[in-house]
Amino acid sequence: MNNIFVVFKKQIKDTFTNKSVLLQVILYPVMTLIMENLIRTEGIPDHFYTKMFSAMYVGMTPLISMASIIAEEKEKNTLRVLMMSNVKPWQYLTGIGLYVWMIFMIGAGMMSITLNPANIPFYLLVMGLGAIVSIAAGACVGINGKNQMSATSQGTVIMLLLSFLPMLGMFNDGFAKAARFVYTQHVRELLDEMSFSALKLDGAIIVAVNALLAVTLFIIAYRKKGLE
Repeated sequence: MNNIFVVFKKQIKDTFTNKSVLLQVILYPVMTLIMENLIRTEGIPDHFYTKMFSAMYVGMTPLISMASIIAEEKEKNTLRVLMMSNVKPWQYLTGIGLYVWMIFMIGAGMMSITLNPANIPFYLLVMGLGAIVSIAAGACVGINGKNQMSATSQGTVIMLLLSFLPMLGMFNDGFAKAARFVYTQHVRELLDEMSFSALKLDGAIIVAVNALLAVTLFIIAYRKKGLE
């Protein structure tokens, strides 16, 4: 536990020096607050921008942040120093994952203030669960990346799929059909209804398969490349 806390504490200290991660954390919360408070368009449902940006936030921020941190520390040989300091790989990954989840949830908390107070606990629960899947996917990308640029490039492709497909599905039936196969679409649907009743059996299966796939790919990547 002490080593996990050391990694976690190190990442907190590095927050303001890692501009790519910091940008990911603040981008969607700031956009949400601006759009919800300044853009008033007739016919748009309540909290439309919060719900749309929330699904995009789940698909983008944890994934890119996790991939970027791991790949950068591999590139700068920080990981080698940590491993030589008796920090085990699972402790390192747990510490990074907890850090990414925490800063993501701070952003989600900022976004949640636009909602009805009664819906905030459900909103944060759904956001937190969705982020865990994205963190696993991001860890896989970070381990596979040769350097930070490579990991970011690979992560961007996946991030665009997870973030923008549900948004495009709101305006186009073809994209909506494709979006059914990614978990962020079901995150958006849950947030639309603010109830677990919005998650049908097929949706629950798809979310479970997405989560299992992310974890499986991470395990394969780790066994193949480790953290070297």
